[in-house]
Amino acid sequence: MATVQENWQTNCTSISQRTKYIFNTVLLSDVKFIAPVPNGESESKVIPAHKLVLAIGSPVFFAMFYGQMADTRDSIELPDCDYESLLELFRFIYSDEVELTGSNVMHVLYLAKKYLVPSLVEKCAEFLRKNLDASNVFSILPHAQKFEDKDLEDRCWEVVEEHTEEALASDDFVVAERSLVESVAKREKLNVKEVELFKAVDRWAEKKIAEQGIVTDGNAKRRIIGEEILKEIRFPLMLEKEFASSVIDSNILNVQEVGVMMKHYNQVLTSPLPYLQFPRIVALKRVCRFNNFKQHPVGEIGSWHYSRGEPDNLVLILDKDVRLHGVQHFGREGCEYTVSIEIKEATSNLSLVKKSGTYSSEKDLNQIYYGFDVLFDRPVILESGKIYEISSVISGPPSWSGKQGQTRVNFEGLNFTFSWSASP
Repeated sequence: MATVQENWQTNCTSISQRTKYIFNTVLLSDVKFIAPVPNGESESKVIPAHKLVLAIGSPVFFAMFYGQMADTRDSIELPDCDYESLLELFRFIYSDEVELTGSNVMHVLYLAKKYLVPSLVEKCAEFLRKNLDASNVFSILPHAQKFEDKDLEDRCWEVVEEHTEEALASDDFVVAERSLVESVAKREKLNVKEVELFKAVDRWAEKKIAEQGIVTDGNAKRRIIGEEILKEIRFPLMLEKEFASSVIDSNILNVQEVGVMMKHYNQVLTSPLPYLQFPRIVALKRVCRFNNFKQHPVGEIGSWHYSRGEPDNLVLILDKDVRLHGVQHFGREGCEYTVSIEIKEATSNLSLVKKSGTYSSEKDLNQIYYGFDVLFDRPVILESGKIYEISSVISGPPSWSGKQGQTRVNFEGLNFTFSWSASP
């Protein structure tokens, strides 16, 4: 805690600076909170606080200190939270600032919900959205569900669907609750081979068995997995070699079930398969060539606008064949845009696809900018080495725009080359 300066009020020109100055100090403090320090050097730590400041920042603290059943104690223990997270809650109430990390954000979010500080809840959610990836999605997803944050939950599922294999390989998946594993197995859209999904579920079962301290065998794993999860594994989508090396060796299926699958592979099965056979939907991949984004105020000189009625063009070359499902356009919060897009093979001027419509802007998957997807009725095959021109005539208000656009982008081994003319 800082030493109090003489006449400190004269150096603080706003009320926010004054409350920030007395944060975590005994200066004018009329209450202290005692919170445990997990894995710390002591069992608990004290945070000096000020009832009035806490009360104007949280209706829960207002009721605690100024309600009909006001707590008159000058020392309050909070065993259900840790010192670091409580300190960040108070920091935000005193200063509108918060120091979030991967290790404290969940606890701070819990406290922000408990003490009804919605602006801090949004700060935590924004931090999670920006830092969400395949390595931590199974840690964040249960909290998004617990706190009923639908936007964050949807974003988590998008990460699972787009980066399934990496997410299943994370340390958080093997310690996930059974209900979450079941939800994953039931997803129609997953970007992973079925045998890899099975192997991940097998690893999860082995981890649960190890936690229980029981002998690992096929029967034990099957009890842990349960029929609800097992029936969602689409064994017919596996190659016979994959089934033999991964499924049979796991001893999870019984002899009769293995026999049915072997008859299926050898095309001698006379009865219907007891497993789902339809392929899962593979999540679409997104490629972005911009490193930064800018929002343009209405009326800004030089803003990104669409009043000319002229097309915006982009030329694209790839080094492998791809299936293009659509093109994302920049938009603006709460605004609609009318778009006519066409893709041509530049050398022959052959039109490959046209699409027109009116689209509403939404926040992108990473919650950074606003835009909208123009999806084609069927994917367009773009061939390696050919030059393609993407042309959009857009009508609507000034939009967000990209900054620091790259001329070459490598995405999962596929090279995209962008230019403004047909001679990149």
